[in-house]
Amino acid sequence: MTALAKLYTDEHEMFRTTARRFFEKEVKPFHAQWEEEGIVPKALWRKAGEHGLLCMSVPEEYGGVGGDFLYSAIAIEEQGRIGASGPGFSLHTDITTPYFMAYASEEQKKHWLPKMVSGEVITAIAMTEPGTGSDLQSVKTTAVKDGNELVINGSKTFITNGQNADLIIVVCKTDPKGGAKGTSLVLVEADRDGFRRGRNLDKIGLKAQDTSELFFDNVRVPTTNMLGADGMGFVQLMQMLPQERLVVAIQAVAAMELALAETIKYTRERKAFGKSILDFQNTRFKLAELKAEATVARVFVDECTARHLRGELDVPTAAMAKLWTTELQCKLIDECLQLFGGYGYMWEYPIARLYADARVQKIYAGTNEIMKELISRTL
Repeated sequence: MTALAKLYTDEHEMFRTTARRFFEKEVKPFHAQWEEEGIVPKALWRKAGEHGLLCMSVPEEYGGVGGDFLYSAIAIEEQGRIGASGPGFSLHTDITTPYFMAYASEEQKKHWLPKMVSGEVITAIAMTEPGTGSDLQSVKTTAVKDGNELVINGSKTFITNGQNADLIIVVCKTDPKGGAKGTSLVLVEADRDGFRRGRNLDKIGLKAQDTSELFFDNVRVPTTNMLGADGMGFVQLMQMLPQERLVVAIQAVAAMELALAETIKYTRERKAFGKSILDFQNTRFKLAELKAEATVARVFVDECTARHLRGELDVPTAAMAKLWTTELQCKLIDECLQLFGGYGYMWEYPIARLYADARVQKIYAGTNEIMKELISRTL
């Protein structure tokens, strides 16, 4: 039993049952269609809200249930269990919502959080720009004060939920000469004049998850749309990134576990040279090796989750979790696909989707090269 297993309550198990039924009924049958369309319908978000599957950490006073991060881990695992690349619920629940919980004014919380919990408002966070990537100190998007307004100009790319988003947290420079200290977070409603969505990007994987370019051309918002203090954006981003990296690690473990289950099932049923592929020693030994590696990853990520629940997950450990699990995810799924032979390359097989979806895990939430840099600072 891992340290995390001891923390599950009856309420957590009930939530898992609800989440599993939701993903099986409301997502799995339609996922292939959404992959072709490149987006999930907004109505799905409302359904998720009705089932209590969004923003579980939000307190009751703002429309939530005040749950711990374990509810998020369960939701991520259950979405991963069916191999669904969309919807981007976790980005909304586990990455943007914590910014509101930690930095929003009371007025902002009362206005936005209930709508985020219900799925009425879908959120995104716009960090990456065409020329910056992981270098958040070098963002070029500006938010210049003009009276009681901020005037925003710039562009963002690779924004998850970008097409569906009603509200975007935008990483801006309020002091272009201030470097990290000149960075701020500003809320931009999608119906503001001058805001424009670019194309829904055509990706290698995560086909059902909308990912967009966003453009800001003299977008005016009130200064009250600042999220937290002026100039504190970089610090805020750094404080929230460990949870984001843990989310990626949980996704990685869920994907590995699904890949193994699908591969064991396939090799048991598929025949070659008069016997099942699983009966060949090479297959058994390879799957035994992969199962051992996936189990180690599960134990480590469960320990990181338990630490996070205690408020003890530090930056280097979160970086280790993200680095180790995503590297292993890509390796393990590649080796599982090999056991499918030519069928593994066919999109209709879940292993092909898992393979395509895995690659970006080593890139977002900070590239794995950045993870190595963060870990190396502890040497």
